[in-house]
Amino acid sequence: MSENEKKMESPLTKYPRPPFVKQPQEVPGLASKMNPVPDHGEQSYKGSGRLTGRKALITGGDSGIGRAVAIAYAREGADVVINYLPQEQSDADEVLALIAAAGRKGFGIAGDITSEDFCRQLVEEAAEKIGGIDILVNNAGHQQAIESLLDITTEDFDTTMKTNVYAPFWITKAALPLLEEGSVIIATSSVQAYDPSENLFDYAQTKAANVAYVKSLAKQLGPKGIRVNGVAPGPVWTPLQTSGGQPQDAIVKFGEVTPLGRPGQPAELASIFVQLADSNASYATGQIYGAAGGNGHP
Repeated sequence: MSENEKKMESPLTKYPRPPFVKQPQEVPGLASKMNPVPDHGEQSYKGSGRLTGRKALITGGDSGIGRAVAIAYAREGADVVINYLPQEQSDADEVLALIAAAGRKGFGIAGDITSEDFCRQLVEEAAEKIGGIDILVNNAGHQQAIESLLDITTEDFDTTMKTNVYAPFWITKAALPLLEEGSVIIATSSVQAYDPSENLFDYAQTKAANVAYVKSLAKQLGPKGIRVNGVAPGPVWTPLQTSGGQPQDAIVKFGEVTPLGRPGQPAELASIFVQLADSNASYATGQIYGAAGGNGHP
């Protein structure tokens, strides 16, 4: 085998399989405290200049899928701004170091996107730091597993809705005047939009809303030359899950119900976000790309 040839890898054994140890964390959780630590592509993702000169804003870019996307975008040549909560600064610092190591500009803006004022400020500051925005990734999410509707407080419901539905609305509205023809918007939905779990009542509704966000906005912005797409992950090994997104008993066997028998790693989704941002995908808009280990509908 030559150096340029890649060896075949089985998707069954490429990454850790359950059982996992119980590992509760407080919301929002840190990737650095997970066991095993998720793979965001830190060692594996190799860029090829697909996004050279592009300017991306990614919410939830400190860990999980957002972190994998930030690393991939930087290695593909984009400058990147990530948003995260102040409690996630240590994870964010690791991402920013990786962006710098890729030779790109990287900036972190900490703050709570459940605030409309902060969402406007986030877009303004991001555009100022990297000279504009032409890739907007609305990825940040809030998920808490609660068995009964009767136990979901209005405050709980508000937090989920504001993080997953209001924030993308506020951020997109603020960014839209800055987006030129050729820009792209990408939303992170979920398999929960299509096959909701009984204990994710509020979260699943927001993920279905994210699908409608993509399909409606794509029709509105298509004539302006702006593409809008989404990604619907299945079970992916991120702090969202270990910090209350799943019951701890479910963490032990997380991902085993998929045909691949394991959870996805954030690194496995990064290339989808790169493809959707790349101008070579110029006819893809209004689409939801699935990545759920053999489950899910898109």
